[in-house]
Amino acid sequence: MNVLLVEDERAVGDFIRRGLGAEAWSVQHVLDGESAIEVLKNDSFDVMIFDVMLPGMSGVDLCRAVRGRRIDTPIMMLTAMDDVDDCITGLRAGADDYLTKPFDFGELVARLEVLSRRRNKLSDPQDHSCLKQGKIVFDKTSHVVTVDNREVEFTVKERELLVFFLSNPDKLVSRERILNTVWGSQEDPYTNIVDVYVARLRKKIGDESKRLKTVRGVGYRFSVADIH
Repeated sequence: MNVLLVEDERAVGDFIRRGLGAEAWSVQHVLDGESAIEVLKNDSFDVMIFDVMLPGMSGVDLCRAVRGRRIDTPIMMLTAMDDVDDCITGLRAGADDYLTKPFDFGELVARLEVLSRRRNKLSDPQDHSCLKQGKIVFDKTSHVVTVDNREVEFTVKERELLVFFLSNPDKLVSRERILNTVWGSQEDPYTNIVDVYVARLRKKIGDESKRLKTVRGVGYRFSVADIH
């Protein structure tokens, strides 16, 4: 996913850029609205992140300028707690969502993914009722999982973890993000529950487990390439 980040606080911008980079996303970071307008003359993005309090052109004004140019890329606004009213104004100016600082990084990623999925669904209105990678198929309606045309039983959390991997093909995802998404932020960050459940998944999906790669010291990647 390609992201345009407009954030004048370098520390915050670097934090977001490194974090999204770890998710295998490409991030172009600029410091002000005028630079963003110049970038958008030549480049397109999947999602954009605008800080509300920018030097010169504010994030809200930038949002209006972008929409005035008929650019429909989803926009996430970032704001301090005291600037929520400005963010609401931004929503009315064409932004799609906002987060207040400080924010949970996992929530930022999840919200950006939702914005991207919404856009993709609008551009392709067909309702895809199944998630499929290789020989693994998850039916979104019945919640039935089949592996090589054979129905396999999963616990609720095993199925949620599998769906997470199916929804993030070829992405390097950290254990922390998996833990936050599947189990929630209340789970002990030092638990090994992710590794335990990944081992369970590998047993249940058989040969397709070759797709689930361990990246030591980081997390996992679910590969969609052909396996032999």
